[in-house]
Amino acid sequence: MSRTPFNVSRRSMLAALGLGTGAAGLAACGAPGGGGGGEDGTVRDGFSQADLTVPKEYEGRTPILFWAPFTDTNYEVLSKQFAEFNESQDEIVAIAESVGGYVDLNQKFTAALQARTVPDIVCFPEMQWLQFHQSGALAPLDGYFDDEWNLDKYIQNYVAEGKAGGDTYVVPFARSTPLFYYNKTRYIEAGLPEEGPETWEDLAEFAPELAKIQVDGRPLSAITLAADAWGGQADIWGFGGANSDQDFAVSINDERGVEWLEWMRKFVHDDGYGYLAQDSATDFASGLAAGWRGSTASLTGQTQATEGVFEIGTAFMLSKEGEEKQVPTGGSGLSIVKTDSQDRQDACAELFRFLGQPEKSAEWHVGTGYVPIVEAARDTQVVKDLVAKNPNYGVSLAQLENARTADYTNWDQGSITEIGAAMGQVFGDGADPQKVLDTLAATLQETLDDNREDYEAVAFEGWN
Repeated sequence: MSRTPFNVSRRSMLAALGLGTGAAGLAACGAPGGGGGGEDGTVRDGFSQADLTVPKEYEGRTPILFWAPFTDTNYEVLSKQFAEFNESQDEIVAIAESVGGYVDLNQKFTAALQARTVPDIVCFPEMQWLQFHQSGALAPLDGYFDDEWNLDKYIQNYVAEGKAGGDTYVVPFARSTPLFYYNKTRYIEAGLPEEGPETWEDLAEFAPELAKIQVDGRPLSAITLAADAWGGQADIWGFGGANSDQDFAVSINDERGVEWLEWMRKFVHDDGYGYLAQDSATDFASGLAAGWRGSTASLTGQTQATEGVFEIGTAFMLSKEGEEKQVPTGGSGLSIVKTDSQDRQDACAELFRFLGQPEKSAEWHVGTGYVPIVEAARDTQVVKDLVAKNPNYGVSLAQLENARTADYTNWDQGSITEIGAAMGQVFGDGADPQKVLDTLAATLQETLDDNREDYEAVAFEGWN
């Protein structure tokens, strides 16, 4: 699934929806009601359900529509779980329609809000749902929670990211972290440790040995890089830096940020041990590079793609020696869209309750590679069997203890695009890191200053 952000600022989207900053402030103060909290309720007259087709065998039920940002294997697993939900009861029919990736969903949902013909469920990555909350599009969920289904059931790394102003608007679903993948078969061939590198210094030591292996007449690269702000967040933390601090000051261009990008520039352009790829996952699976940084959600697909060709190894995301390993949380959660039907919103909550069962969370994890979202899922036999069969899944689970929410700079799509573009200048063109980061920092600070009031209204509960 593409993680490339749709480059629209929060204020641009509010303007497109006919809402100014005043409306955003009102929304952030609790205008949504429905499942809990607000005074105005969640029924939103004039916002009707988008077109959908109800199978004949389910006619007469309450239909709910999910615009799913999943394709291929992930969409197949999702469709299977929706079919199981539909068979588990006789009042609701849940229908999932693939809309492509997150970028596609963002564009389509923005247009749908303007047209006032919307789905019942959406699924946005990390903190990017905030822009739709601030436009008043999402319903709070707290009123649906009870002893059997509540936030305490979920893995806590992800819970705070679904809350704003004390209310819950997102429950975890397709969550992930970045993970370091390496070609274990090539590592063994080169006489390197089977467990792969732990630090960037390890990778620098291993790279000359890997380069002695020829692939299509060229030295095997130690890593193929993507200009991806998500991976970049883990990188800069691994060098002891940060994109910004909790006081809304951008710090990406300080000495630690420059050290990070200079290390990458030298590794790629002076040493020739890595390169910027158009598609790192494909290059890795094709054997052109011995490592890449991908999502845990790619684990199932990568394992299937390389089966019988080479063995994949995984490791925690790399850090500089002596620095703490930390990874940004990733993936997405489920939200209910405020529509003209309370019945449909209530039906969506029943679906979320179903998907939040440990067994269903485990099935989703096993089928896709996304990490489990429910604490009890880790103790299910199916997950234990999977880890025993393929220890790479155990690595992705173990790394969860290092997961934390990304810095404020990564909360809006426009800034994510800017960070990725800056990384691309260094990885691809060998640009001077200090100059690139100084320019980037000014842009990020301007955006962060613009968003600060709204972010403060979120009263984020997840900072460690």
